[in-house]
Amino acid sequence: MIRVILVGTLFLLCLAFFLQNQEQEVTLRYFFGLFEASTPIYKPILAGFGIGLLVSLILLFPPWVKGRIELRRKTKALQEAEVDLERLRHSVEKLTGRAAPPVPGDLQQREGVDE
Repeated sequence: MIRVILVGTLFLLCLAFFLQNQEQEVTLRYFFGLFEASTPIYKPILAGFGIGLLVSLILLFPPWVKGRIELRRKTKALQEAEVDLERLRHSVEKLTGRAAPPVPGDLQQREGVDE
C-alpha cells in the first residue's frame, strides 16, 4: 500500500512539473555543438527518466529471474522432502505397528489446515 501511495505521489508531482513547464524552452546541443535543438524543458527530463527506468529494468531483470528459478527449485525440493517424510512415517508405522509420535510443528500445521 505504501508503494502505491509513493508511486501516486511521484506521478502527481511529475504531472504538475510537466504542466507548469510547458512554455519554457531549452536548447540542447548535441555532438559538441554541431547540432542544436530547441524543445520544452519537460521532454529531456521525461526522456532521462524513461531511460533510467529502462536501464534499471535491464539491470534488475536477470537477478529477478534467477531468484524465481531458485525459489521454484527449492519449493520443488521441499515438496519432495515432505513426500519422503510422509513415506518414512508410514513405513515406521508399518514396522512398529503403532502411529509415530506427532511432531509439534506438524501438529500445529494440521490444526491450521482443519480450521
